[in-house]
Amino acid sequence: MSHAAFVHSLWTMSADPPKKIPAPHIEYAQLSPTLIVLGAAVLGILVEAFLPRRLRHPAQLLLSAVGLVAGFAAVIALAAGGYGTGKAHVAAMGAVAVDGPALFLQGTILLVSLIAVFTFAERRLDPAAHGKSVDSFAAQGSAVPGGAAEQAAVKAGFTTTEVFPLVLFAVAGMLVFPAANDLLTLFIALEVFSLPLYVLCGLARRQRLLSQESAVKYFLLGAFSSAFLLFGVALLYGYAGTVTYAGIADVVNGTVRTVDPALASTTGNDALLLIGGALVLMGLLFKVGAVPFHMWTPDVYQGAPTPVTGFMAAATKVAAFGALLRLLYVVLPGLRWDWRPVMWGVAIVTMLVGAIVAVTQTDVKRLLAYSSIAHAGFILAGVIAVSPDGVSSVLFYLAAYSFVTLGAFAVVTLVRDAGGEATHLSKWAGLGRRSPLVAAVFAVFLLAFAGIPLTSGFTGKFAVFKAAAQGGATPLVIVGVLSSAIAAFFYIRVIVLMFFSEPKADGPTVAVPSALTSTAIAVGVAVTLVLGVAPQYFLDLAGQAGVFVR
Repeated sequence: MSHAAFVHSLWTMSADPPKKIPAPHIEYAQLSPTLIVLGAAVLGILVEAFLPRRLRHPAQLLLSAVGLVAGFAAVIALAAGGYGTGKAHVAAMGAVAVDGPALFLQGTILLVSLIAVFTFAERRLDPAAHGKSVDSFAAQGSAVPGGAAEQAAVKAGFTTTEVFPLVLFAVAGMLVFPAANDLLTLFIALEVFSLPLYVLCGLARRQRLLSQESAVKYFLLGAFSSAFLLFGVALLYGYAGTVTYAGIADVVNGTVRTVDPALASTTGNDALLLIGGALVLMGLLFKVGAVPFHMWTPDVYQGAPTPVTGFMAAATKVAAFGALLRLLYVVLPGLRWDWRPVMWGVAIVTMLVGAIVAVTQTDVKRLLAYSSIAHAGFILAGVIAVSPDGVSSVLFYLAAYSFVTLGAFAVVTLVRDAGGEATHLSKWAGLGRRSPLVAAVFAVFLLAFAGIPLTSGFTGKFAVFKAAAQGGATPLVIVGVLSSAIAAFFYIRVIVLMFFSEPKADGPTVAVPSALTSTAIAVGVAVTLVLGVAPQYFLDLAGQAGVFVR
């Protein structure tokens, strides 16, 4: 047999018919909310590339609004089809859960994002630059602040419309984040929604350097937190031999018998489980903004363009708490005695630090940032309850809180002086006499943050504290009520400042917004009052949605 023939026979032996690679079975209809938003984002990029500049803004606004509304309609259709209750299951080969909490949080995120997009598109607040109306975003994001390129871009009347596809990509990541049912999907969703946010934070039209500083801080700290999360995922994989939530939960409960021989030496090693679980928790607590992982919050909230701050403060919290709930209730319920004491500590410190440090703030955006840290502590009290009531109270609180936050930041965009937004508290003195309506609306939001009855904040806090008390965390509730009292002090102080002090002669004016921002603020007020006065339907809805698919 010649050499060539030998090689040929080897080649024919090696070319046996290939084994079929099984195609993954994807339930497209049940993943439709995310797919619709991703599709709209991709179309948004094409709009940026192909439409002339003057048409981009209306086209992007329409596309984003339609995409988010269609995504919300898809969530409603799934919920109506019973996927939130009886038909809840794990879709996409075990990667994504379609269940009550996932659908409730996705619906909340989509509604919040729709309102946020309205504030992004606002163009009546800034004075026109060179005859062109402008929004809150830099004329050209890539230009050096104050450089020749930026001056040319401002003169030409450029506006940054790529913020719309960026928001849609962030929303798509946020939709997957609370529904992720394995650790890799969780990590990918985290990156998909974090990266657009890093970019959006650096795009403010005014105070560009402060804005870019906030983006860099957020990016560096976010990269750290992603690294912690990923390292935790690796350790949990070594512990359980799988990254799916159900698989890890089975190993934690000791119900798994077959072990992968390659991982036999590490499977069931409790040190890996405890360290890995702690690292993943750390990554999620960073996104939530809980102390001691909160240091980025005030700086980023202050430096980012205010519409982005509102969007981030509302939507990121909803997504991150959803993921945190799923991790603790589905993956680590068997570790409850290990994680509850740690979360107790985190919740107590978060409530107290958020409330006490907020008292010393002189900037409205920083004040709202510390207030959001305190609220993260209140929500954690509900997470610690470890009961169906705990889940539903957290879901309700997130829905209520996100609309109040959005509305509050939308009001902040209205108060302006020559340098853009006037965020220093001293400039808000006497605002109630200058513009009683705006001051009254802001007062409603502040009272809701403080948890005064007849606002959504009271209903949410009551539900969370009740669940925590029933779960045996009464000391936590006492700390929560104390920090609420401290927090009420600085909210009321701002109201007193607006209504009972003399306006300065050179004080800021209140810009008259277009219908977009007005709608955002009106929706915020309406949700705040409806969830405060008649919350029962929504509490029931959150109660039905409070069961995780295992």
